[in-house]
Amino acid sequence: MDGPPENDVCSICHGPFHVPCQANCSHWFCASCILQVWDHGSALQACKCPLCRRPITLLVPSESASRLHQDPEVPEVLRRVEQYNRHFGQHANGLLQRMQDLPFLLRRLLRDMTDPQRSLPFVMRARVYLAVFLSGIYVLSPVDLIPEGNG
Repeated sequence: MDGPPENDVCSICHGPFHVPCQANCSHWFCASCILQVWDHGSALQACKCPLCRRPITLLVPSESASRLHQDPEVPEVLRRVEQYNRHFGQHANGLLQRMQDLPFLLRRLLRDMTDPQRSLPFVMRARVYLAVFLSGIYVLSPVDLIPEGNG
């Protein structure tokens, strides 16, 4: 199928499809909608289909999505879909590809860790581990960054 069924709408935004993508579970979503679902979940895991809860390991944009390039948002959305597929696709990633993707994952993890609205267990643990790690570095460091009072 090269496009979503006629008269169907995105099950996330309940509007007409904008850059339609089919997930490996065969459900259709707007690319930006399913990427938002992933943005609000774990950066290290594939998001789950909002309809059937299967992990989405592949997003396939419809043939019509490539014809929407006059919209300035479309190339960025398609780039993010490609990035998602690289991270969670069924093929094995090489070391070079993982190194190229590292800045993206680190930015995503840092954003998740510093967001005060996040309360996911992973984020909470990561904040604690970061605080313990930085405290350990401070204690073991020969440089005294916070001088004690002379009294």
